[in-house]
Amino acid sequence: MGENLVIVESPAKAKTIEKFLGKGFTVKPSLGHIRDLAKKNLGIDIDNDFKPHYVVPSDKKKIVSELKECSQKADTVWLASDEDREGEAIAWHLKETLKLKEENTRRIVFHEITKDAILNAIKNPRKIDMDMVMAQQARRILDRLVGFELSPVLWKKVAPKLSAGRVQSVALKLIVEREREIMAFESTPYYKVSGTFHPGGKPKSISISATLDKKFSSEKEAGEFLEKCRNADFSIEKVEKKKISRNPAPPFTTSVLQQEASRKLGFSVSLTMSVAQQLYEKGFITYMRTDSTNLASIALNTIKQVITEKYGERYSKVRKYKTSTKGAQEAHEAIRPTYMANTSIEGSNLEKKLYKLIWNRTAASQMASAEIEKTSITIGGNKFGEKFISQGEHINFDGFLKVYLEGKDDSTEEETQNLPELETGNIMERMEIEATERFTQKPPRYSEASLVKKLEELEIGRPSTYAPTISTIMQRGYIEKSDKEGKERNYIRISLKGDTLTRETQTETAGSEKAKLFPMDIGMLVTDFLEKNFEDILDYGFTARIEENFDKIAAGRLSWDKLLNDFYSPFHKEVDKALANTGYTNAERFLGTDPASGKKISVRLGKYGPFAQKGDNEDKEKQYVSLRKGQLIESITLEEALELFRLPRNIGEYDGKTVTVAIGRFGPYIKHDGKFVSLSKNYDPLTITLQDAETLIKEHAKKEAEKHIMTFEKEDIEVLNGRFGPYIKHDSRNYKIPKGTDAKALDLDKCLEIIKNTKPSGGRGKRK
Repeated sequence: MGENLVIVESPAKAKTIEKFLGKGFTVKPSLGHIRDLAKKNLGIDIDNDFKPHYVVPSDKKKIVSELKECSQKADTVWLASDEDREGEAIAWHLKETLKLKEENTRRIVFHEITKDAILNAIKNPRKIDMDMVMAQQARRILDRLVGFELSPVLWKKVAPKLSAGRVQSVALKLIVEREREIMAFESTPYYKVSGTFHPGGKPKSISISATLDKKFSSEKEAGEFLEKCRNADFSIEKVEKKKISRNPAPPFTTSVLQQEASRKLGFSVSLTMSVAQQLYEKGFITYMRTDSTNLASIALNTIKQVITEKYGERYSKVRKYKTSTKGAQEAHEAIRPTYMANTSIEGSNLEKKLYKLIWNRTAASQMASAEIEKTSITIGGNKFGEKFISQGEHINFDGFLKVYLEGKDDSTEEETQNLPELETGNIMERMEIEATERFTQKPPRYSEASLVKKLEELEIGRPSTYAPTISTIMQRGYIEKSDKEGKERNYIRISLKGDTLTRETQTETAGSEKAKLFPMDIGMLVTDFLEKNFEDILDYGFTARIEENFDKIAAGRLSWDKLLNDFYSPFHKEVDKALANTGYTNAERFLGTDPASGKKISVRLGKYGPFAQKGDNEDKEKQYVSLRKGQLIESITLEEALELFRLPRNIGEYDGKTVTVAIGRFGPYIKHDGKFVSLSKNYDPLTITLQDAETLIKEHAKKEAEKHIMTFEKEDIEVLNGRFGPYIKHDSRNYKIPKGTDAKALDLDKCLEIIKNTKPSGGRGKRK
């Protein structure tokens, strides 16, 4: 055992740091937090100023024992957990749990895992920042109080097994509110007029596209305008040129990295943080949880050198960015590569992609502005007052655009074009003018990126909370990330070409969405209940003020127990009031009556999800059918519900057995010979043919045959092929087959031996 013990959070980080420190240092991981609030009695003594009761979880006892043994042998213990509040709390919990002495304990922090940074941290140790620790403790206790007191209210008043969290509930509310905006939105048609013109005297190959500065509300108005254009003479009335400079965006903060990785790489927020963590622990990037856009002076010099060498001196411009986020710590840095000279790295494909994104953004932030000449041409006609506007853009010097351009969410910007040199008075020949029916757009659903952006704008949550917030409400089934297929719609296009005016109806697919966040019925129900009974919890301003108070605690300007006292008393009264209310919340909705039977049609939430019911509760012949994916209790129509009652459908026979199609708890399925085959989104249960069903039944039978390797019926043992390789199934529990074992060569004795010596997963084993 060396004389120095360094404790970090992860094995990957330990491995990287150990290379830099060498002889005399042993580096061990704590694997994150080593203790947490006890689950018994909340783990909080509310009557004793919210005193927390911490325990070491069973899965951390072994690591604590090992760390305790190592620390007792060490002359000095260096606590090197991350530099944020969570990291500071981990350092404090290690000190308390391992009973480390003040005189031989050092706290060190670094925002990059490089040799210089580690050695510099060793030279400049400090004490544990108890203000930061108390800020983390206040957040943990407050969130435990909210979760443990709200969840039982939801169980009793809404549905069993529900849970609620402080930041998660607000994020869910944003998604629900957006969905209701979309439901209430009524699209209205309008006509957009555009024209293609040929500048007189220029080669015939040159044409200019322009858009009319007025939209028409009806086909009649649009048609009348095109009639005016028929005999009109067109000329350029104005040419405006403007030179502008476009500046680069600052280097990445956590939330902006999450947004850009989503837009440019298609990464989920949680995947971005996972890959960024790997890059940090391998020493490739600086610390990935930060709300600062600051870059260290030494980094600025290095970046300048790399840009100058790679692109030339003209492309380099040193920039210092000021962080606008409340509570941001300027001493921290933005996310950047640790060695800018490394334009690429060795690693997984995901790591390479994210590293390249970070490198490009960092480089661009220290590059010269792009110099752009914007041209606007106004084209007028002698038969009307409206004007056609043509926009052009020419990049005189690309600057930072050479490496990076920031992405946008749901951008509706007009495309620009390269315009020829033109002057006022130039004659413009009309080539074609068309009026196209367009429709006002509903508000876009949130993507993970745009939700993070909105939470940041509202100052709700912090860099470390966005990924777990979104993951949590997905896991609870309150929202889902999904694609939405567009629907075909007709639109009218009127075109004037030469002297001929034509009108045609065309078809387009509209409304398709990719990787957007959709609320589920239960999520909408929970939001309504919380908003009605716990107004503060779902108030955006209130939640932001709580975050601000955590920052004040971290800065030593507020006592953590005062924050909890001020919050808990009114909150607990609301809990008692909600529990005393005898009402029960359900999303039942009456849609109308079935024209064929005259029976009542309603929809509501059941044990296995939303369903439609035909008939009153007292009706002995009432029918039930599950709602389809994407259908909500709040927005489903009577016609859509009646369609569902066409199921289950008997579509014929295969192998002498009836084939039926229906919708169940897990979506649409085919039932044949007592077996169930799931339907993918490529098949509609209301229209699928017997021929398609036969193909799916055969494919399913083939997969099932390949899945079963062998069976020992008397012992209730099966050897199966699974998603992650062969495994043994016994008594509803799964047992992993050791690596290198040939599953096909297993006999009963060997299976029993594996079952005896392997920890089960799934079934009762998992519940236990």
